[in-house]
Amino acid sequence: MSAAINYFAHPTAVIDEGCDIGSGTKIWHFTHIMSDCKIGENCNFGQNVVVSPGVVLGNNVKVQNNVSIYTGVICEDDVFLGPSMVFTNVINPRSAVNRRNEYAKTVVHKGASIGANATIVCGNDIGQFAFIGAGAVVTREVPDYALVVGNPARQTGWMSEYGHRLQFDSEGIAVCPESGQQYQFLNGQVKRTA
Repeated sequence: MSAAINYFAHPTAVIDEGCDIGSGTKIWHFTHIMSDCKIGENCNFGQNVVVSPGVVLGNNVKVQNNVSIYTGVICEDDVFLGPSMVFTNVINPRSAVNRRNEYAKTVVHKGASIGANATIVCGNDIGQFAFIGAGAVVTREVPDYALVVGNPARQTGWMSEYGHRLQFDSEGIAVCPESGQQYQFLNGQVKRTA
């Protein structure tokens, strides 16, 4: 007896054997979910997405059109992956050299957003609620709440959990204009305090 399917998959989507897909997830046109992926509840995959074997995605992950998520990537809950962004999984790829045993792990922590056409070079984790600007090329770790832009990506500020740039006062306190949440900048790090 087969298990009930509690997710939606468009007829053109391809879902390989051995995937664990949470309820409420939607998989749209021409998307390929490869073997042994673990996908949480209420995720959404746009058109023409590739999810390679063994990828792990948490709940409520939003994957826009034309995204490639390669083996070694883990996305925690509430991650946003913008259109045509891409992960890599090998530092020094060569067509004639098999490096499948060298895939590097990349973790995108809870609530982070990655903008359209950004590239995440493997082995560089993205902090909680970090914000990667469109077209950025991430070549190093990104701290929690950091805003990074450019090629190579450089930090230019801090973002709230609602996606607003934080403006800190002389005492290192900032308030999100949308949520009213309060943040503190201390010792080079940002933490939400209320």
